[in-house]
Amino acid sequence: MVASSSSFSSGDIAIIGAGPVGLFSVFACGQLGMACHLFDSLQEAGGQCAALYPEKPIYDIPAYPSIEASVLIAQLKEQASPYAPHYHLGCQIAGLEVGSDVVTLRDHTGETFTFKAVVIAAGGGAFVPNKPPIEHIEAYEGKSVFYSVQDVRRFQGRRVVIIGGGDSALDWACALAETARHVTLVHRRDKFRAVPETVRMVHEKAQQGQIDVVTPYVLESVDGDVAQGTLRAVGLKTLKGEKKRVDADDMLAFFGLASQLGPISGWRLQFDNHRLCVNATTLETSLSRVFAVGDIVTYPHKLKLILCGFSEAAMAAQSIYALLHDGKKPRFQYSTAKGDPAQTPR
Repeated sequence: MVASSSSFSSGDIAIIGAGPVGLFSVFACGQLGMACHLFDSLQEAGGQCAALYPEKPIYDIPAYPSIEASVLIAQLKEQASPYAPHYHLGCQIAGLEVGSDVVTLRDHTGETFTFKAVVIAAGGGAFVPNKPPIEHIEAYEGKSVFYSVQDVRRFQGRRVVIIGGGDSALDWACALAETARHVTLVHRRDKFRAVPETVRMVHEKAQQGQIDVVTPYVLESVDGDVAQGTLRAVGLKTLKGEKKRVDADDMLAFFGLASQLGPISGWRLQFDNHRLCVNATTLETSLSRVFAVGDIVTYPHKLKLILCGFSEAAMAAQSIYALLHDGKKPRFQYSTAKGDPAQTPR
């Protein structure tokens, strides 16, 4: 739930983007006594690491020869947790206005919030689901057609058709097989792109009659009450033109996510080839009180590495502290000199 702007303290910092660099920004700001609010259009923290490749090994994190993306996100959340960040997930920031001493943000619902400074850590931009090119599909969205699962109970006792062949599609096929009335998994190929163990589980549940696996078919149409947004069935077809109709109450479409700059492109910021221009020393953008870190920024000799984003987060935190304290820079201390943040009273 998003808190109202009146509950924010004057020292709060807004971080737009809850990926790895956004999460580390919480720690960097927290070390300097600044509280943070994290905004992300996705329903979970982690950015691409959580949404696109949670099991992908990452090799450029210091001290970790290899670490899975999901494990890295879990560690970063734990590192940030002593500083009690406020998460605003499933919340896209649509507008940004800079005043004399505050920055006002407006979310997709029209609600506004004020902060002393903003850090944009949006990576490649906001992630939005790739939608099937089906006529009238928008009439069913959020009612019987979904691109993610927010509440498993929503599908209890219902006929669910899942379109996709990746980890998300197969994971939810297995999970919903336990509660849905019936689950049909549809993929355009006979071979799936999920981890082997999940594929094995799908085939096992298919043999037990819990899941119908329909391949190689693609989605052709949806049939239902357009005015009410309720499904009756989905139409499928093969590349050879063979057609099939499957009764359905709900459809889950997992066609991946697309990265878009979205509203950020309209915030009067300076861009270079779709990347935000920043001062390489302070990480401040062309707008005062607005900073940016991570893959979304550009400056001479910029490297698009997570570890470089971590460094930028620390530098931006120092710059923001000086901004909020009339140019006075914090006395630099190693984190070991500050002690364990988890043991330090807030």
